[in-house]
Amino acid sequence: MSIDLRCRHDRRLRELAAELFERGLGYRSAARELGIPAKAVRKWEQTYRATGRDCLLNMGKTQARYGFETKVSAASAVVDDGMPKPEAMRRFGIASSSPLDRWCRPYREGGAEALRPKPKGRPRKEAAPMTREQELEREVGRLEAEVAYLKNR
Repeated sequence: MSIDLRCRHDRRLRELAAELFERGLGYRSAARELGIPAKAVRKWEQTYRATGRDCLLNMGKTQARYGFETKVSAASAVVDDGMPKPEAMRRFGIASSSPLDRWCRPYREGGAEALRPKPKGRPRKEAAPMTREQELEREVGRLEAEVAYLKNR
């Protein structure tokens, strides 16, 4: 049986929290009633208010991917226009405040280009074209190694 270690609190607790939010309770009251830390319930409340009950209940299943345009638009709205983060989350369909925080920081420092996706992995080494002399030296080395191998056979 596999256990999902990414999500500390199960779906049942999030369902109960959603019911408490629908009744008008805040995150502190809900956390006290559920017996879990207020910090976790606060994030749940932000997600619930921004994207709704379904998104709150499906937390932890898959990680959302956002395009470059969405990142720039959301960060620009928060940084340049002064839009509150919960409203930006609701408008752009962002499930959590964490990615929005990660986008605003580089946007403030480097603008939209700072949010452009970076290539993954190790950069390829550019091979300079070999001169004729280098090609011949390489061929001689290969042939010498072949002769030495055949002699030792």
